[in-house]
Parts: sequence; C-alpha cells; structure tokens
Amino acid sequence: MPHLLVVEDDPQLRAALVRALRDRGHAVATASTGMAGLDAAVTHRPDLVVLDLGLPDVDGGQVLRMLRSVSDVPVIVATARDEEPEIVAALEDGADDYIVKPFGSGQLEARIKAVLRRLGSTEPDEPEPPVRVGGLLVFPSSREVTLDGEPLELTPRESDLLCYLARRQGQVVSRRELLAEVWQQPLGGADKTVDVHLSWLRRKLGETAQKPRYLHTVRTVGVKLAAPDDAGSPQPERG
Repeated sequence: MPHLLVVEDDPQLRAALVRALRDRGHAVATASTGMAGLDAAVTHRPDLVVLDLGLPDVDGGQVLRMLRSVSDVPVIVATARDEEPEIVAALEDGADDYIVKPFGSGQLEARIKAVLRRLGSTEPDEPEPPVRVGGLLVFPSSREVTLDGEPLELTPRESDLLCYLARRQGQVVSRRELLAEVWQQPLGGADKTVDVHLSWLRRKLGETAQKPRYLHTVRTVGVKLAAPDDAGSPQPERG
C-alpha cells in the first residue's frame, strides 16, 4: 500500500483528497502548512508527496526546493497556478509532475500510479547495450550519456527522454507517445511538459530549436533524434 503525504491548506479540499485517495487504497497523511509538510516528508518518508503551492506560511515552491535538498521523494505539485513560468519553475526545482486545479481524483490517481511505476521500475538482468547517435553515446541501464566523449549532466527524466528517442533514432516520435512511454501518462498530459524537457536537452546538447543538431522538431508531428549527418532538413518549430 503506497503511503502518501498531502500538503494542502484548504481543509475541505484536503479532506476530499484524503477520502478519495484512501478509497483507492492509499495510506494518507496530511499537513496544512509548508513547514509541517516538510517535517512530515523528512521524518515519515512517504512514497510520494502531493504538494500545493499556495500555502499559508511558506510558498510551496520554496518547500519543494528545501525538500529536494534533503530527499528524492517523488513530488506531484497540485495547484491552481496554471501559468507556464510557474510550471517550468516547479519542474526545474524537482517536481516529478504538475497538475492544475480543479482536477478529478481519477486524474490524480493516474498520475500517482505513473510516477510510482516509473520510479519503482527495476533494471534488467542484462545491461542494455549503449546506443550511439553520431557523437552521442547513451547507456540506458546506467542513464549515463556522453557527447563527443564528454559526459553530460542530465536529470533522470532527461536521460529517460533522450534514451527513448535514441532507441528510435531517425524516427519522428509524437508528444503523445512521449507522454505515454516516458512519463507513463497513456491518457495524455500537458505538451508543455515535453517541450520544457526538450528545451533543457537542447541546451545541454549545445543547440536550439532554430539551429538543431541532434533534436529536430517536425511541425505538427513530433520530434526526432538523429546524427547531424543523417538528420535531413525538418522544419523547425517556433517556441
């Protein structure tokens, strides 16, 4: 039974979340302030934290940053803030997913399962062989990546995304497929989540969407990873 911590200051919403999550088989603890939530996350070590941003004592973004400095517990941000800068900031600060209020309990449950399934997966008995794409060398089992012989510092999600594209090098992969296979969200999610992580990958690969080398966006279709000599000339997408 997964143990969840819900950090939410609204008593009615908190009670509704607890009831819905317990009905779905979770053990649920709660906190109504940021500092109480931080203490509970560090002390009781839940399997996952559902974190509101608009907390009365400390902003949830600050709580997330403090939590990330001492723990790698999965965090789903659940908030009414729907502006892209807020979403980007939370993902950069270490959130594993972001869901905007109002949302149904079924959607939250699907995201919880996806995060726990992804982070709880086991390594295969035999290490998967490395995948080479031009100067990129991707080691799926260890999540290590080198570019022209130099190691790249990637987050686990960035590594998973790059690995998935490397296995399908030369193929155009849709955002929907990436959400389903990398984020484990078969019912779909926010395309912005994929775009943000692709932007981070491009930055670390030393390229931009307007001047791509490895990551090429094909307008209205998706993205493909290809060696510079094999990329062709897909039309870059603005934004």
